[in-house]
Amino acid sequence: MKKYVKTNEEYMELAYKEALKAQAIDEVPVGAIIVCEGVIIARAYNSRNKSQCATAHAEHIAIEKACKKLKSWRLENCTLYVTLEPCPMCAGAIIQSRIPKVVFGAYDPKGGCFGSCVDFNQIVGFNHYPEVEGGVLQEECSKILSSFFKSKRGKTV
Repeated sequence: MKKYVKTNEEYMELAYKEALKAQAIDEVPVGAIIVCEGVIIARAYNSRNKSQCATAHAEHIAIEKACKKLKSWRLENCTLYVTLEPCPMCAGAIIQSRIPKVVFGAYDPKGGCFGSCVDFNQIVGFNHYPEVEGGVLQEECSKILSSFFKSKRGKTV
């Protein structure tokens, strides 16, 4: 495994490359990577339309891959980088897998669960609360999404 020591921006660029893969197959362009102790252990992008599976979000797929790689459901030494603020399903998977840190690019005012619509870290009672940093490469991550939806709707998003 190749060990990386990168900044949040450099890791987000790698997640962004995953989002470009989703865009290339006409999926919502969201990408994610999981880094464990300086090693990228999982890469993923949205494939909900292609797979016709509601859970095929980039974060969810990356978490599944990382769990298989580490042979553990606990991702306690990992950081998740994702180009879009996680939705309720993905935020739940992050909490359940004990990921200690989440770094995201674009805020999601229609579904984000680490500050936009709701903040799962403010809900009392969970057994785990990840550290969250949003807005890393926000402009680039937002632009790819707005361009995608504009092309689908044929109007300004």
